[in-house]
Amino acid sequence: MLQVQGLAKRYGEVAVFRDVSLQVAAGEFVAIVGESGVGKSTLLNCMAGLDVWQEGRVLVDGTDLATLADEGRALLRRAKLGFVFQAFHVLPHLDVSQNVGLPLLLLQRPDASRVAAMLQAVGLEGLGARLPQELSGGQLQRVAIARALVHRPKLLLADEPTGNLDPATAARVMQVLRGQARESGSALVLVTHSAAAAQQADRVLQLRSDGIAE
Repeated sequence: MLQVQGLAKRYGEVAVFRDVSLQVAAGEFVAIVGESGVGKSTLLNCMAGLDVWQEGRVLVDGTDLATLADEGRALLRRAKLGFVFQAFHVLPHLDVSQNVGLPLLLLQRPDASRVAAMLQAVGLEGLGARLPQELSGGQLQRVAIARALVHRPKLLLADEPTGNLDPATAARVMQVLRGQARESGSALVLVTHSAAAAQQADRVLQLRSDGIAE
C-alpha cells in the first residue's frame, strides 16, 4: 500500500534524513520512532505528498507521488489518505458530525449513517451536534480519528496522536485508532515518541539521519 524508496530530504545543504526505504502492507500497523529533530513528522508529510524531497520515490497504492502535480496529490489524499494530527485540526465553526463528515462531502459522497457509525465506533455517539470547544482533548482526538477513517482510506497516517493526552485517554485513543484501521483494512503509519503507543504496532522502525532500521 505504501512504498518509500531511497528517500532523502534536505533543507539547503543540511540533510534531515537520507536513504529511507520501507514498505507497509494493507492492514499493517507500523510505528516510526526516533530522536527529536530526526525528521519523523517531515517523513510522514513526504508520505502524504505534503512536503517535497530531493531523492527517492514515494508510492501510495502504486501511484508515484512525484508524477503528480499539486492538484493530483490533493485528489489522491482526498480519496486514499487519512491524516491524524497531534493538534487535531478540527474546524471550530462546524459541529462534530460536520467535521467527521467533511471528507465524504469533499468526495461528493455525503453519508449521515456512515458518520453516525464512526461516531459510535470512537465512543462519541450522541455528541454529533456539539461544537469542538465543548469537547475534551481526548474527545477531539477521537473526532480527528473518525474524520480520518470515515471515507475508508487505504493509508492512514498519524502524527503523535497521543502527544497531548493523559495516559488513560492516550490508551483509549490508540485502541480506537488501531481497531478502526484494522476494520477498514487501512495501512497505518504512526509517528510517535510514546513507547506504549509504539508497542502496539506490528513493526517498529527507528528513523535515523542515515536511514531507517527495525
